[in-house]
Amino acid sequence: MKKLKTIIHVVAIVFLSCNSNPPEKNVPPNVIIIMTDDQGYGEFSFNGNPITNTPNIDRLAKEGIQFTDFHVAPMCTPTRGQLLTGMDAFRNGAINVSSGRTLLRPELKTMANIFQDNNYATGLFGKWHLGDNYPFRPEDRGFEKAIWFPSSHINSLPDYWDNDYFDDTYIHKGQKESFKGYCTDVFFDESIKWMKARANSEKPFFTYIALNAAHWPHFVPNRYRDPIRKAMEKKPELFENLDEKKRRELVSFLAMGANIDENMGKLLDFLDESGLDENTIVVFLTDNGSTFGKDYFNAGMKGGKTTLWEGGHRVPLLMKTPERSSNRPEKIDELCHVQDLLPTLASMSGITDIPQKLDGVDLSPLLTGEKEKLDDRMLVINYSRMPMFEVNYTTKNPAIPMKNGAGVLWKNWRLLENRELYDISTDPYQDDDVAAENPEVVAKMRAHLDNWWDEVKDEVYEPQRVVIGSEHENPMLISACEWLDVFVDQQIQTRYGPKKNGIWHLFVAKAGEYEFELRRWPRESGFRLRQGIPEKKVTDGTFIEGTSFPIFSARMKAGNEEKSIKTSGGDVAVNFTFELEKGNIEIQSWFNDENGESILGAYYMYVTRK
Repeated sequence: MKKLKTIIHVVAIVFLSCNSNPPEKNVPPNVIIIMTDDQGYGEFSFNGNPITNTPNIDRLAKEGIQFTDFHVAPMCTPTRGQLLTGMDAFRNGAINVSSGRTLLRPELKTMANIFQDNNYATGLFGKWHLGDNYPFRPEDRGFEKAIWFPSSHINSLPDYWDNDYFDDTYIHKGQKESFKGYCTDVFFDESIKWMKARANSEKPFFTYIALNAAHWPHFVPNRYRDPIRKAMEKKPELFENLDEKKRRELVSFLAMGANIDENMGKLLDFLDESGLDENTIVVFLTDNGSTFGKDYFNAGMKGGKTTLWEGGHRVPLLMKTPERSSNRPEKIDELCHVQDLLPTLASMSGITDIPQKLDGVDLSPLLTGEKEKLDDRMLVINYSRMPMFEVNYTTKNPAIPMKNGAGVLWKNWRLLENRELYDISTDPYQDDDVAAENPEVVAKMRAHLDNWWDEVKDEVYEPQRVVIGSEHENPMLISACEWLDVFVDQQIQTRYGPKKNGIWHLFVAKAGEYEFELRRWPRESGFRLRQGIPEKKVTDGTFIEGTSFPIFSARMKAGNEEKSIKTSGGDVAVNFTFELEKGNIEIQSWFNDENGESILGAYYMYVTRK
């Protein structure tokens, strides 16, 4: 019997070896990018986190190459646009997380377009955040497979009503589709299923797994919280300054990270077991600095999400490549940024036909050990802030792009807001402004910023326009997320009802009759215009109650034409019809009280070309 088991074991090994289909030489590699949300440089045990344990991401760090001075934008949309275009945010148009400024210029090629043009299958799973409507959706930008949700996070304003991370409804093939399971599990499982179906194909794949985790709201299966609580109990000194609410939020945030790590293990095991790891590049990074790092552990840095300090934009980058050169470094300490990934991955995949005017450079000579240093370079980080932010560099709406909102990075120097200079080699926490002591450094970095601004300033103010009336998306929903320089982006805002209004900057694809349906609440909710709603218990939390407003009439302006309609208590929407000409148009809506005074704009506008 023992001999028989041995024979069977040997036969199984031979069979598996014959069917593992090792990649032939010169076959382009598969490429997988995993981007998590709101995790910072210190959120991982390989970077010294004292609380959380991330063995699978640590494994990737050990088997791959770690970048120690890698930078993104301090907010998610600019990072995502820079990743996919290789261009600075102020060049590509995607400069804010909402406020009509998430839209990636439609004429630009994305990384997905480039891979698709070179015979790659392309798939996106998770967060897109570069436009919810045509021509900005992932399916418009080179992704043949896309399972995604709109705007900045699950439960954002245009997301399916009351999505709560569990058994949610996402967009797939242009339609809303329900998926069973926790969001992070779903995005990894669906991506693995898609890659598995292509494992034996001659066509390589580009997979972009862009998670909403660990973004707020911090919902997570409860089983991931207990190990975090126990670890925190052993180091109470780290949390002395946190109130109980903040501690609970931190537990949930780190628990979301534990679930991410578990899924990373699932992905790496799949690649190993399928043999795909022999010809697959795996890239792991986060989209901005931590939302919690400064409260407990920030790897010695000052900043967090939305800030120009180190820690706001310096994040981990891990790359595992099929190349096993003896000269390959374990760590790369050169100053790099997310714009470098497009030219790098294209080069490593044998792709030469990429756009010429990129802000990123090819890092592959560093990865192979061919070079140890890059040519001297300065990087500019700039982004549109949320309108309610208080900033030092302007008294105007900070959502409007401005030169002095930038950080300039050069070697060990950081010039922030065109006024403060820090030397992070001697002052990593950036406590001491040394601009006065280093006028030549300031002058050189300021000159670079001036030249950069001269290149981008004419285009950065141009609003990108959602297209209405196209056969690619008709009918369609446009939300208040696209009000220019006005922030209404969350379903919690839909519920409490900020009294805000804004203008939609659109493009009419075809002349004709258009119907506009204005709503306070989205269609799938079924709620009436004047209706208030109770709080709602969901899988891992509670959604707040919704405010009732006395909406007695509605007004709408499309171009130069304006119309008004009275409403009744039973109305769920107000409908307007306009004849529109092809071309650019500005549209605004108003919900008014019994005296005709404006309360707020319509958060949801459904558009149909008749």
